[in-house]
Amino acid sequence: MSSKSEPTIHQCECEICQTGADPEVVRHHQQMNLLLSRLNEPQRRWYVGSLSQKPGSPSDRQLSLISGLDEKTIRRGRQELEAGLTALPYGRQRREGGGRYPVEKKDPELEAILLDIVSPHTAGDPMSTRKWLNCRLLDIQERLAERGHRVSPPVISRLLKKHDYRLRANAKERESKQHPDRNRQFEYIREQETKHQAAGHPVLSVDTKKKELVGNFKNSGRIWCQTAEQVNVHDFPSDAVGRAVPYGIYDQQHNRGTVYVGQSADTPAFAVDNIVRWCQTERLEYFPEATHLMIKADCGGSNSCHSRVWKRDIQEKVANRFGLTVTVCHYPVGASKWNPIEHRLFSEISKTWAGCPLRSFDDVLHYIRDTKTQTGLTVEAHLVTQTYEKGVKVSDSEMDALNIQFHDVCPQWNYTIRPQATPAPT
Repeated sequence: MSSKSEPTIHQCECEICQTGADPEVVRHHQQMNLLLSRLNEPQRRWYVGSLSQKPGSPSDRQLSLISGLDEKTIRRGRQELEAGLTALPYGRQRREGGGRYPVEKKDPELEAILLDIVSPHTAGDPMSTRKWLNCRLLDIQERLAERGHRVSPPVISRLLKKHDYRLRANAKERESKQHPDRNRQFEYIREQETKHQAAGHPVLSVDTKKKELVGNFKNSGRIWCQTAEQVNVHDFPSDAVGRAVPYGIYDQQHNRGTVYVGQSADTPAFAVDNIVRWCQTERLEYFPEATHLMIKADCGGSNSCHSRVWKRDIQEKVANRFGLTVTVCHYPVGASKWNPIEHRLFSEISKTWAGCPLRSFDDVLHYIRDTKTQTGLTVEAHLVTQTYEKGVKVSDSEMDALNIQFHDVCPQWNYTIRPQATPAPT
């Protein structure tokens, strides 16, 4: 439905229409006024002005009663037509300079006083003309009123923009202190990725998505609906059905995501078990002949480069069990947004369930499975009911027994774990 109101149609005030003496004339005048209601201001006066020039046409007074236009307006329209409409440029309804004068022209001191008021509250960028304020428009309006200048907040906003002030949100653009090997690690990840893909081996991007309270809680975003969903006022964990822990595995070669939704803690054992589940299903379907596996993971979290449990379980549950040589490459600290799973899978899931309360784990699985993109992304989702304990320790002797080889490039982030039955090459 249009937000604009219907145009007002003038009711003819001529004697014939008032008495209804001639139905044909009444109908003609009604159609004429219907047409006038759809024309803009100059078009109305030109149309009625052209009617006044026809031989045997009604007088200006009569046309005024019929159309509702003032006699002076009709005469003006006739004169503009006779002059070839040269007085009004094409595309304009009024001459340039017409209309209400801007408040700053009626009050020449206003801008100077406004800048004087905001000056103590102004900060700026020394490398550009950008400036910003730490006070509200209503505060500025009150201070202007105290000095005898009454203006509205929209006028203040317009004047501030005129002087290079803008509404701006904080922009996350500054990185924290970067590791000296940051760029080298990105290059090395790309080298390993190209090598594994060329050999037909799977390259997986893994991570844990933001944990979600499951229950009748607000979920950020908006959806098309006739009435808004009614959700709890407060997001108290005590009111939740549980907490969903979505661990994602993104297969880059097939643009396919698999999300395992846990109900327990986000631990290294949970992460590795999900990789095991992927190897038991997706690997057999898409990479049945693969002997190597590459995993790209963040530097922290359940798949942290510092986690002993992560390395031990990769050895025992993946490398030994499936006979796979597993190469793990971690992204540098603070670079998780470059992990493909973040912007190719997790962001799309967030779009799918935006504005939709996650009232049950079935809802969580449903929205994840419904995630699709125009580039062909498909997503599977599975519920994991197993409980995982935090604080599991791995001894030095267990670490020494691992068949792990740290790479020459950034060894803290890159390593290969081979099946223990196969000795590492010297």
